[in-house]
Amino acid sequence: MDILQEISALRAQLLHHNKKYYDEDAPEISDYDYDMLQRKLRALEAAHPEFADPNSPTQKIGGIANEKFTKVSHAYPLESLQDVFSFEELSEFYERVENTVGQAEYVVELKIDGLSVALEYVDGVFVRGATRGDGQVGEDVTENLLTIPEIPKRLETPPHLIVRGEVYMSKQVFDKLNQQLELQEKPLLANPRNAAAGSLRQKDSRVTAERQLSIFCFNIQNADELPLDSHTSALDYLKALGFPVSPYYPVFTDPADIQREIERMGDIRGELGFDIDGAVVKVNRFEQRQMLGSTAKFPRWAAAYKYPPEVKETLLKDITITVGRTGVLTPNAVLEPVRLAGTSVARATLHNRDFIRDLDVRIGDTVLVRKAGEIIPEIISVVKEKRPAEAMPFEMPKICPVCGAPAYEDEDEAAIRCTGAECPAQLLRNLMHFASRDAMDIDGCGQAVLQALVDAKLIHSAADLYYLTEDDILTLDRKKEKSAHNLIVSIAASKSRDLSRLLFAFGIRHVGQKAGKVLSNYFGSLDALLAAPVEEMTEIRDIGATTAESIAAWREQEQSKHLIERLRQAGVNFMGEKTAKSDLLAGKTIVATGSLTLYSRKEINDLIESLGGKASGSVSKKTSYVVAGENAGSKLKKAQELGIPVLTEAEFKAMVDGEA
Repeated sequence: MDILQEISALRAQLLHHNKKYYDEDAPEISDYDYDMLQRKLRALEAAHPEFADPNSPTQKIGGIANEKFTKVSHAYPLESLQDVFSFEELSEFYERVENTVGQAEYVVELKIDGLSVALEYVDGVFVRGATRGDGQVGEDVTENLLTIPEIPKRLETPPHLIVRGEVYMSKQVFDKLNQQLELQEKPLLANPRNAAAGSLRQKDSRVTAERQLSIFCFNIQNADELPLDSHTSALDYLKALGFPVSPYYPVFTDPADIQREIERMGDIRGELGFDIDGAVVKVNRFEQRQMLGSTAKFPRWAAAYKYPPEVKETLLKDITITVGRTGVLTPNAVLEPVRLAGTSVARATLHNRDFIRDLDVRIGDTVLVRKAGEIIPEIISVVKEKRPAEAMPFEMPKICPVCGAPAYEDEDEAAIRCTGAECPAQLLRNLMHFASRDAMDIDGCGQAVLQALVDAKLIHSAADLYYLTEDDILTLDRKKEKSAHNLIVSIAASKSRDLSRLLFAFGIRHVGQKAGKVLSNYFGSLDALLAAPVEEMTEIRDIGATTAESIAAWREQEQSKHLIERLRQAGVNFMGEKTAKSDLLAGKTIVATGSLTLYSRKEINDLIESLGGKASGSVSKKTSYVVAGENAGSKLKKAQELGIPVLTEAEFKAMVDGEA
């Protein structure tokens, strides 16, 4: 590959990652890997100026204004920062500054990892907020920014004020949000930065409000209109107005002091309630900033020191298994404690079965560990030459370590799941599903109420809902008599739900709403389903062997039997609705095969079931009739071999019309 091809390939890569990071809030690589691609491209462009391009990712800020928001042209550009990755590079920054302005003061701030915005005030009223976008044009997200309580909505200020800040999501809120997504079996968010960006760019500001975003403000864009002479005086002014600013912004002149402060910030970053990915060093005096000016992309008076990802060697002492709220068994490494990103790390996720196999990680191995996104510790490789001779490959357990139920292993996905109907680890998730609208539809039984019931140890399985009293509900915080009464009434009403809803509510693997209805219509009662052979279930249209085997395995578990018996004692309905128009075909099992002309396959099967019959997809000794169209194949042949009556479509129509 020649130089131009390499430069073009790097530009294409970076444009792709810019789109994923800035516009879709879904990065595919780490910040460090992205920075290294940028650095490589910048070096090639510097060495080959003949290939310069003003549209290169090194010359422009990555984001663009999304079409779903109104575009905002920034009165003052929202510039990016020049990244440095070593103290030697930082020394070069000091040298460039002082060659231009002489001795300088420098402010050191935490580099908050979030989404940059500009807040505009006219006559003291917050009138508009916009994202950075490409630095010149951003997105109007005023309604969403109004949901952030730390942003002052009215101030005693000059006629015009533009404040720049960084919107972020705290680690605590991020963890809580991911727990909720896990319960809903939705994809988890990668890190707080992307969670904040995605939340701020919602079309519905109510969603943004639920995400509990925060902000730090770090600059007055139109400081030249105010009687301020330095960055620290501007931060003090913002703080006095009620804006949240960085908790630290000390001033230094000696590079050695700056280095110590950056190292101190690095040591405490694991203890902060928010994410940082570096420290920012800024020239303090505005007069000197004006002398230094800016490039097309960066101010020459600031540099962002990016903390390199720490990778350390340690011993993997054990592998333990935790069971998540959706029943997924997750392996975790127990490590010899090692200090990473300011905190002591003694555990790391091993993700799933495939991760362990691909890495070939074993108990007793020496491993390399880092913090992914500076938050979650992970093992990145094994030092194979240090492996003990007795170290054996790790196998995931076949039973749930929490409740003892069989663990379901699907070769098509890496996750291994507990199948226990009453597993304590997934109790809240099971209860939420059981009470949901498409299942037992228990009004007033949302996540918060169920969590409170679980925390109070009032319920240990879905069946316990039917044994609650109003007095039990009243013991929960902020529950009044009326709401307690309404909840008990709603729970009682759910006892009469159709069998199809109950089957779906059980959460049996592969039994969704459609399968629940098919099974309910076919068997008519839960007891009939519980007694049915697997072979009979596989003959039912839309119920395959995988679903039938899953039902059979579930009904044999002691936890399932206990749940069913408790529901029976509580008076929960185990019968399906009578959906047949008549009982003309009651007790008859009919198979349609071949090319039909009077009916579609769905129409004839629906007609059979509406008349009380069972529409099957396979021929057996229990089949009553086979309706054969043209080009009927193996099913017709099997019917003839078994002596089962074969009808043409016309003969079947005459039978159901009462003509034969």
